[in-house]
Amino acid sequence: MLKALEEYNIPIDYITGTSMGALVGGLYAAGYSPEEIEEIFLSNEFKQWADGELDEKYVYYLREKEITPSLITFKVSTDTVWETSLPTNLINPAAIDYGLMRYFSPATALANNNFDSLFVPFRCVASDIISKQSFVFDNGKLATAIRSSMAYPFYLSPIPYEDKLLFDGGLYNNFPSDIMYDDFMPDYIIGSNVSSNFSPPNEDNIISQIKTIISDDTEYAVQCNNSIIITPETSEFALFNFEQNHQLIQIGYEATIKQIPNLLKDIEKRAIKNDLLEKRKVYKSKLPRLVFDEIKISGLSKAQNKYIEQSLRQRKDTIGVDKLQSEYIKVSSDDKIKSIYPEATYDTATSYYTLNLKAKKEKDLFISFGGVFSSRPINEGFISLQYNLLDRIALSLLANSYFGKLHNSATLGFRLDLPFRIPFYWKNTFAMDGWDYFKSKTTFFEDTKPAFLVINDRYFKSEIGLPIAYKGKIEIEGTAGELVNNYYQTKQFLSIDTTDKTRFRNFSTAVSFKRHLLDKKQYPTKGGYFSIGGRFIRGKEHTLPGSTAIIENKFDTVLDWLQFKITYDQYLNTHEKFSVGVLLEGVYSNQPFFNNYTASILSSPAFQPVAESKTLFQENFRSHSYFASGLKGVYMPFKNFQVRVEGYIFQPFKEILQDKNHKAYYGKEWESRDFLASLATVYYTPIGPIALNLNYYERYDEHWSFLFHFGYLIFNKKSLE
Repeated sequence: MLKALEEYNIPIDYITGTSMGALVGGLYAAGYSPEEIEEIFLSNEFKQWADGELDEKYVYYLREKEITPSLITFKVSTDTVWETSLPTNLINPAAIDYGLMRYFSPATALANNNFDSLFVPFRCVASDIISKQSFVFDNGKLATAIRSSMAYPFYLSPIPYEDKLLFDGGLYNNFPSDIMYDDFMPDYIIGSNVSSNFSPPNEDNIISQIKTIISDDTEYAVQCNNSIIITPETSEFALFNFEQNHQLIQIGYEATIKQIPNLLKDIEKRAIKNDLLEKRKVYKSKLPRLVFDEIKISGLSKAQNKYIEQSLRQRKDTIGVDKLQSEYIKVSSDDKIKSIYPEATYDTATSYYTLNLKAKKEKDLFISFGGVFSSRPINEGFISLQYNLLDRIALSLLANSYFGKLHNSATLGFRLDLPFRIPFYWKNTFAMDGWDYFKSKTTFFEDTKPAFLVINDRYFKSEIGLPIAYKGKIEIEGTAGELVNNYYQTKQFLSIDTTDKTRFRNFSTAVSFKRHLLDKKQYPTKGGYFSIGGRFIRGKEHTLPGSTAIIENKFDTVLDWLQFKITYDQYLNTHEKFSVGVLLEGVYSNQPFFNNYTASILSSPAFQPVAESKTLFQENFRSHSYFASGLKGVYMPFKNFQVRVEGYIFQPFKEILQDKNHKAYYGKEWESRDFLASLATVYYTPIGPIALNLNYYERYDEHWSFLFHFGYLIFNKKSLE
């Protein structure tokens, strides 16, 4: 509407708004042109606001926890009643809060907090649910006023202001023409209405009941005799659907254009375009640059505020708003901090701003549930607990458990996050991990017998992580444990037979660099992942033959080796609906053979590029040294849905083969290779993916496999991974 009015030189002398109208009107009042406002609403930044997403490139990889198959997480305060542990908002407000502070602080500073001194005098309406009355902002922080007016219940968290708790202004006054008339007494009022009162509540629809309870009907009318209300047809668009902003802007523009003849007839005054452009240019030239020379933290204990202050790492005397944004997002993504609300205060004496951050601590206890439901007998449940203690450093007590036919695991540990000049974390974990490839195997033919392979892995791991920029880290770790493999070296065995058993008591040390930018923890569509590292492994092998073994003697030896691995996984977004991915992986190792072929192949590095790979024991995709590559094509016809086509080649340096005595030996260099392909359709629900996979394995017993799953095929790491 603003775009059309300026185009036809119709003056805008005052502006008021509620909710999204407060944001649009506030931007115009702060000196932004309709074209600049349109650019904001069509930007990726605004999409992140609407979805509650932080800019992924600034989310701090060092503070991210291990990727797990969790589908839902409950955050509980252990010192309060259950009601205060329920979530109050659907989206994370951090991106919106910082964006509003960034866009509106210079205008607030120039106006000295007086909304009558903005580029256009402005009023903003919020709802105080304590007094159950509208609250009109005519002064103060413009960003806070607009954020309060946008705090839609259960979508965005409310704003505490003085002795009030402010929600979306539309609860009590969704069309503030009365505010316009009472405060400014204009000659002519132009209203833009894209709302209506709620339908009567439905006895089976709790949302409609809540809307009726918390909101009042609004009279969509104008008191002023000289007025017009423009009502664009937007009924087909959902309240929080911001995917079609370009279309919505066009609808508003066209609805206004239809009324231009009436407006030109009723309004004699004209805003000369060049004069308006010059006025806006002069106004913007006076806006003080948004540069900070001080950051103040409040809201928590002194020690906890210090943790946030040290995490921000302000190394220079001043810091610009763009540079500070990365530090703000880094702290906002810390799972021990619930929110840090930013307000900028201008100092006329120094010409710099002070950033006041009001912090809230996240709840103490996280309880996560997840796992996977599948068409194969690999169903798995998952539960994890995380208890956070925040002081000048942060301590997290960690525990999780996986339970299913394929994989059973339990871990206990703790992690310390230390926000020193060079921040780092120290994590210690004890894990008991079990894999049963026999129970989880299904075949197309009843007379096809799977191999019996059961792996038990117990280990203690100590790990230190150091940051490299925002999305990279160096990990230094030490591991000590016992790996016990139970297996038959033949598929022909009876229930009375005893298995071969290989025990490998070991320790290892590893150093790796990782960089993580993938957008999803499974089935990503953009971003990338890179890792490179080396591991030294030393241990004692003890093999006890079973009743089906050819060689019946016990075997003991000491083994050690070096292993280096590099992985490059990158998505290139060639189009909004298309993405192309490249995967490269290489492993080099001087690993020796174990006593027999099965023990040797069980301990070898595996290439597992698709979701199902992690649930299968595939000898042909294991080798001491190999190179693998693949291409991925992803088509996304609409939001949260994707069709994936993937193909990979696995090239071992020397294939591991077995002789007639079940001993391992190497084939010829580069002689054999394997191919696998996958076709998948994936729909991401609000809690996790639903996927249909059709996979092809060139040299596997069953070339084709079909897999349906809901949830994540993600498992605890093995000790030597």
